[in-house]
Amino acid sequence: MTTNRPFSEWSAIFPNATCVGTLVDRLCHHAEIVEIAGDSYRLKEAKDRRSRRSQRANAVAAE
Repeated sequence: MTTNRPFSEWSAIFPNATCVGTLVDRLCHHAEIVEIAGDSYRLKEAKDRRSRRSQRANAVAAE
């Protein structure tokens, strides 16, 4: 399971605070939590695609 939100923000997604505590407890039992810091690869790829699309649209408009 992956998430881009820390456990402290899960209550914003799940409306029931008791549910969140139980869910985090069950997920973390016998689990390893790996925090990865850095830029998102998917976000970088999305920005690159948007930039390429924009460049192609500008080139077509200039013709």
